[in-house]
Formats: sequence, C-alpha cells, structure tokens
Amino acid sequence: MRVFASFDSALRWNLAILFAAGLCFWAGLAGLLPTLPLFIESLGATGSQIGIVMASFAFGLLVARPWLSRLADERGRKLVLMIGMVSIAIAPFLYLFALYLPPLEWQLSWGDRLLDVNGILLLLMAFRAFHGLSIAAFVVAYSALIVDISPPANRGELIGYMSLVNPIGMALGPALGGFLLEWNDFSFAFMAMGLLGIVGVICISQVTETYTPLVDRPDPHAPRPQFWSLLLTPRVKTPAFMLLLVGLAFGTLSTFIPLFVRETGIALNVGLIYTASAIASFGIRLAVGRASDRFGRGRFITAGLLLYTLSMLTFWQADSAQVLLLAGLIQGGAAGTLIPMVAAMMGDRSAPNERGKVFGLVMVGFDVGIAFAGPVFGTFADFVSYRGCFGLAGLMTFLGLLIFITTSSKDLDHSLRFSLGQGRDLYAVDLPAGK
Repeated sequence: MRVFASFDSALRWNLAILFAAGLCFWAGLAGLLPTLPLFIESLGATGSQIGIVMASFAFGLLVARPWLSRLADERGRKLVLMIGMVSIAIAPFLYLFALYLPPLEWQLSWGDRLLDVNGILLLLMAFRAFHGLSIAAFVVAYSALIVDISPPANRGELIGYMSLVNPIGMALGPALGGFLLEWNDFSFAFMAMGLLGIVGVICISQVTETYTPLVDRPDPHAPRPQFWSLLLTPRVKTPAFMLLLVGLAFGTLSTFIPLFVRETGIALNVGLIYTASAIASFGIRLAVGRASDRFGRGRFITAGLLLYTLSMLTFWQADSAQVLLLAGLIQGGAAGTLIPMVAAMMGDRSAPNERGKVFGLVMVGFDVGIAFAGPVFGTFADFVSYRGCFGLAGLMTFLGLLIFITTSSKDLDHSLRFSLGQGRDLYAVDLPAGK
C-alpha cells in the first residue's frame, strides 16, 4: 500500500471517509440479497414474478444512468455520491412499509378474461426501481472520484485498494441480513440495512471533492455531447457488451441463489455464499490492481471472464454445501478481478471531464444484463429449474470471453495481444501525471 504514502494526511483522511461510506453502501445493498427474494415469494409470487420485481432494480438503473453520469461530470462527484447513498438509506424502509400493508388484490377485465393483480408486488416494483438509483449514482461517482485522485502509473493499484469496499460490504451485509432473518423476521433485516445507509449519508457529507467541473462549456452555443453516442465508439462498445453478458450471470446469482439453495434441499445459510464470494474478492483485489499497472489490464480481464464462467458452471453442478461455497469463492475471484480491471481500463480510456459518462455507459451493459436476468431466467426456471439458470449463465459469460479476446482493440491481432497481456491498450488516453 505504498501508494498512500505519496498522499498528504488530508487526502488520506478523505480516502478513509470515502472508504467508510463505500462499506456502508455495499453492506446496506447486499444485506437484502438473502432476504428480499424470500420476502417477495412470501407474498405469493411465482419465479417469473420474483424475477420481474428484482429486475425492476435494473429499470431504475437504466432510467437514471444517463442523467446521473452527466451530473457527475457537470456538477461534481460528491452530489452524485450523496444521491446514491440516500437511496440506500430510504429503500429498506420502503420495503418495511410494504411488509405491514394489508393485501392489495383486485381483478381487471381484459376482453373476456379476468386478470388478477397483486398491488403489493406493483409497489415493490416501484420501490425496487427507486433502489436502483443507488448503483446508478454511487458506483459511477465513486469510480470517477478515485480515478481523479490516482496517478496514472498507480491507477490500478489505488482502484484495487479502494474497491475493497465491495467484497468487505458483500461479506458483512448478507451475513448480517441472513442472521437477522433467521433470528427474527424481515423487519429487523430491513431496518438494519436502512440504518447502514444513514451512517453512509453522514460519511459522504464529510468527503472533500478534488475534481472541479467546468462551469461553462468553451462554446455555450455548441450542442451538448450525446450520452448514448459514446456507446458506439470502439473503446466503449466491447466492454459494455461484455458486461451485459456478465450482468446476466450476476443477475441470476443475486436473484435466484436463495431459491436455488432451497430447491436443492441443501442445508446452508445463503448469506455464507455471498460471504465466501466476498472473501475471495477481497484477497484477489490486493494483488491484481498493482499487477495490472505493470502487466496491463487485458490479461486480468480475460482471467476474470474465465473465472466467471467456471463459477456459474460450478453452481450448475453443485450438490452439496461445500460445492456451493466453492462456487461462491470462484465467483468472488472473478468479480474481484473483472470489475476493478474494467474500471481501470475505462479510466485509462477517458479524460477527466468525460469519466462519469464513460463509466456510466460501460455499466449500462451490466444494468441491462441484470434487467433481463430476472424475468427471462425466472421464466426459464418456471419451466425447467433454478439449477438450469446457472448453466445458461455460464454460457453467457463464456460468450463474453470470446467477444473480449477478439474485439477489445482495433483489430483481431491487437485484440488477442491486449487480452493476453502481450500488447498495450491502443484506446488508452495518454495524460500527464495526476490528470
């Protein structure tokens, strides 16, 4: 962690407060993973309905992502960080509110058919979409702020260290949420996650921003750059599509793993799978970030995609608690390698005044994957099984691997070289140190 020695005490304190806020964010978000699908099912929802409610999170992401990404560039990172943390604080209390509502059911006429409508599920879809603002705001602003601070030569190392908030929060949150559910009921789990969000809001209020937005554009009459047009640029298109396929796998894991464990009859606290994932993610981030500054991002992204495929196939074949935990460990290693490396790569490929938009666009792919994973794979599970969803997810991540190694650079030859660590990133922006 020698990179921190080059910072003054004020900046180190700023990073510490930001790290604490990130812990609250991820623990508060992940603490609902082992509880929310079971809560939705307790309302009488089918597998596809559970998937639709959970996928509403991604709908909120997709709607808010363009606006929040531009806001991070035009108004600063701290404001967008605060929006994300406020969503984390409020959403659990909305779920708690739904818990105590009386049944809201009615029938609608559709021609000569009667449709049964569950009003509680509709409310939960709206609450879940609001919850989606959290990642749309926080992840983009947090990543952009870290890249703003980091010197290009140590960018991967600092991102690796600061991204440890994800595995630590993912270890603490699900374990706490699962324990509170087993000890008491859904209400305790919801309240605990909401309180974590409130602590995070306090932390964000103390963060000092280093990025200074441009108050005016050089030509105020010039049209504003289009957010979505960047998606078609080669530096963004391949990572975004690759993350779409990874998002399908992650959405399957976050939505259906509690139901899959129950379907198999395996006696295991589901929160322990997320904890195992977080432990592996923590360990690998300590090494990968610094190594990528020396050996390049490509080989580590390739390794992350291979590990993601292996993890999904291991879930698919799991028949014991030990194998489920092993699959969680592999998935954690995959996520701990892939996501920080994509963030570092996109930091290399963007200038400061466009980082919010570039990060946001790449993560749109991930959002779309999560959005489709719930309803599509949930319908698949209704006809086959939850187990089969993980086999299909493994195929998606393997396809993502093939796309990355063949299209990550300007042609096939350079793509193979970059993805295997034998060539530099031709899309990287050469910036002065500290820029």
